[in-house]
Amino acid sequence: MSLKLVVVGGGSSYTPEIIEGIIRRYETFPVTEIVLVDIEAGMKKLEVVGKLALRMIEKSSKPIRLSWTLNQKEALENADFVSTQIRVGGLEARAKDERIPLSHGLIGQETNGAGGVFKAFRTIPVLMELAQNVHTICPQAWIINFTNPAGIVTEALLKHSPHKKVIGVCNIPYNMRHATAEILDSSPQDVQIEFVGMNHFVFGRKVLVQGIERTEEILEKLLNDDVGYLPANIVNLGWSKTFIESLKMLPNPYHQYYFQTKEVLEKDIKAFEENGTRAETVQKLEESLFNLYKNPDLREKPKELEKRGGAFYSDVACSLMESIYNNRGDVQTVNTLNQGAIPELPADAVIEVNSIITRQGPQPLVIGELPTSIKGIIHHMKAFEEQVIRAAMSGDYHEAYIALLMNPLVSDEKMAKIILDELLEAHQAFLPQFH
Repeated sequence: MSLKLVVVGGGSSYTPEIIEGIIRRYETFPVTEIVLVDIEAGMKKLEVVGKLALRMIEKSSKPIRLSWTLNQKEALENADFVSTQIRVGGLEARAKDERIPLSHGLIGQETNGAGGVFKAFRTIPVLMELAQNVHTICPQAWIINFTNPAGIVTEALLKHSPHKKVIGVCNIPYNMRHATAEILDSSPQDVQIEFVGMNHFVFGRKVLVQGIERTEEILEKLLNDDVGYLPANIVNLGWSKTFIESLKMLPNPYHQYYFQTKEVLEKDIKAFEENGTRAETVQKLEESLFNLYKNPDLREKPKELEKRGGAFYSDVACSLMESIYNNRGDVQTVNTLNQGAIPELPADAVIEVNSIITRQGPQPLVIGELPTSIKGIIHHMKAFEEQVIRAAMSGDYHEAYIALLMNPLVSDEKMAKIILDELLEAHQAFLPQFH
């Protein structure tokens, strides 16, 4: 029996993560073929990553065929799973997403604020085309989307593409659960966090360890500045006692941008002046990673990959695919349709939620009414996400302006126009719908 995985954005530095995840799960998720796909601009990286992946598979002695190509439609034939990890415009585009807002005294970040809006504008049309191809060529396949902003992109595909077998994944809930387990000196398998909200704006409402609630304990420990659960791309500022005691929930690392905006901006501007944008730092890291990948003696994922902000995502993506394949019925945190899990939000809104994973896809667990403390901001952020999708699909200037105006990290009518005009100009080559 064949089982085929297509990795779109196969030339990414993250690809060794997913190859490692597939190899490690081979006994329960026996992938027989992997095809890495990229665009012409990524051909050199695709070849380097492809050769490393071949060496990793050879070392594992698993009977997995691996190839790479620039022909997306050909690669999709008979695919069972399609994972996406693309960055339209590359790290150069990310640098503009960060640099331009920072130059105007606003947060410059790749998935939040104005930068995140424009990443969505560039990405949604490209993944809409992919979803159309998947629906035509391999309609049985599940799209596992890791491309950021994951929640917005996943909602766009589920609402506007013909393909409905789409699930978004993010490593933040994974990081939060594993770090919580470490702080509580427990096994990650014993920790369950009830998540409420949406991608990069999710809260941990309840923490259970082996079924016993330990929410208050982890909140108390979180007040110690020496502990946290932040990925490599976010500096830990710690949380105030009043904030944690009042919220009574676990914030996620990205909440710093919204609830500590002034402090984050000061740190980001200082880092920008000293070292350039985070994108430029990542470019140097990627250069060193690819130099490692080129080593013909390297036959495993290098430890240095963990310095990338999205490290360990293979455990999320591969666990999800393995559970769908085996109809496992376990609980995982994914980006999927609300379907009444949060009654106050539309059924077709995408939320980040604990779900039972079956062969038919995720079945979200009911969360119930939103806590009063976050109800307003969750409604605001969901309306903002819907507006971003509307603008990305229409290419309408005024819709894009409203999307920026609604973003809490812009929220200024004059600045929204300045940022919009500069980013539209900077990304013109990747925004055909606006030009």
